Amino acid sequence: MVNRHAVGAHYGLKDWLVQRATAVYMALFTLAFVVRLLCMPAFEPLIWQATWLELFASPFVRFFSFLFVLSLCYHAWIGVRDIWMDYVKPVGVRLALHLITLFLLIGYAGWAVHILWR
Repeated sequence: MVNRHAVGAHYGLKDWLVQRATAVYMALFTLAFVVRLLCMPAFEPLIWQATWLELFASPFVRFFSFLFVLSLCYHAWIGVRDIWMDYVKPVGVRLALHLITLFLLIGYAGWAVHILWR
């Protein structure tokens, strides 16, 4: 008979992989974004505005920017959640911090999508 302990959340490997995958995606998206900035003919306000209007008219750019925002929020959720689990011992306080963090990240994601897609 195997004696098992029912402690811990056992997120370990899955969350480690998700954080690495989201980090790689965000790095690639950021690299593409910087390349696009460097390819602009000039950094004048009218050219800047026209470039971004043209760029975000594409459904592909909207989709990949949405994935970036989701990746960023999920990446942040894993990191902050682990901090709360490791360093906040009272269960009620930890639950409150988890909920506040979750609601803030959902709000930030909605706000970012609203800004990027309007």
